[in-house]
Amino acid sequence: MSLPQWTCTPRVFPTSGFELLDQSIELEEETLPNYQPEKYYPVYQGEVFNDRYQTLAKIGYGVTSTVWLAKDLIASTYVTLKVYVTGQNRDHERELHIYEHMNLVETKHPGKNFIRKLLDHFFIQGPHGRHICLVHEPLGTSADVLVKMSPGHVMTLDDMKPAIRQLLVALDFLHSECHIIHTDLQLKNLLLPGPETSYLSRFEEAEVTDPSPRKMLKDRTIYKALGFIPRGGLPILADFGEARLSDKEHHDDIMPNVYRAPEVILRSSWGYKVDIWNVAMIAWDIVSPRTLVNGKNSNGVFDDRVHMAELVTLLGPPPPKFREQRHLSSVFWDELGNWKGVAPIPDITLESLAEKVEGEDKEGFLRWLRMALQWNPEDRPTALELLCDEWLMKGLGE
Repeated sequence: MSLPQWTCTPRVFPTSGFELLDQSIELEEETLPNYQPEKYYPVYQGEVFNDRYQTLAKIGYGVTSTVWLAKDLIASTYVTLKVYVTGQNRDHERELHIYEHMNLVETKHPGKNFIRKLLDHFFIQGPHGRHICLVHEPLGTSADVLVKMSPGHVMTLDDMKPAIRQLLVALDFLHSECHIIHTDLQLKNLLLPGPETSYLSRFEEAEVTDPSPRKMLKDRTIYKALGFIPRGGLPILADFGEARLSDKEHHDDIMPNVYRAPEVILRSSWGYKVDIWNVAMIAWDIVSPRTLVNGKNSNGVFDDRVHMAELVTLLGPPPPKFREQRHLSSVFWDELGNWKGVAPIPDITLESLAEKVEGEDKEGFLRWLRMALQWNPEDRPTALELLCDEWLMKGLGE
């Protein structure tokens, strides 16, 4: 029986007629390293959470959560639910605290419009503990999927610029107004604008008439995630699960391996400027089929020594001030600043790696890149300074 405040009736989903997948084959979250089923809440299609949100289809998964398209039965709108795993090893409420902090900031800064909004949150008591669930507006596919769909898995410099401009406006809002460091800027955390309501309505109907494939186990059903057809528009910054407030000093290990800034590799304190380093890495990933840093040793294992050797050849040796401020520098350089040979310095340059980058003024792009990729964090520009660079501004409004 529907609750009085509901404005639409929950859907009834079929209990048969869908594709049953082989139980012995790992699917979705099961394929992730260190997967523990009891940490994931066993969401089922059609489940109503918090007397308000009915799940329609699974649309994503990761090491910390599964993501579902749902119907808000009170507002009669579509939302996405991010259902976190349980566990004490990680502060899963961090993202909620960051969003609540952002929501308290009263501002007309345009960057606020380029951040994914938190609409609501609640807790779910599962068979193995409590799960936090964040409610967001539905957004589209991630930018890495869009780039992979482009010819050669790359875009041109001219196509890349609008997305990077918007990201820097969002970053200026985070840094200057909210005093938040994102720490995890990468293409998969940039989401394209969400589908139109009419598309989501058809998506919902399709789940009733032709439900998504699934694997049924004794204690849970694992659904195959469905994706939205990409639409145009510039990406919105999402995923604040690793974000930090800047009100204290930070030393913890952050960022995906290939994106780590030098101060993070050396386990020294870091701040806003790790995000600036990351923006340059994202820009590179949009226009190049390979990451700027490879970082793997001869055994194919990611190695900080190889990573640092690559940075030396791409950026030149670090200035004395950088080495003096970070005690782990002595692992890589002697007192005179000579490389200790912990890994061979590769014979590559930024120019050689950028050989196949397409678009106007490649030299301007490499100059802009070098400006962001400085050894000393304080030598890197702010988000606003990087945004206002003449190379990035060129072509705006044309």
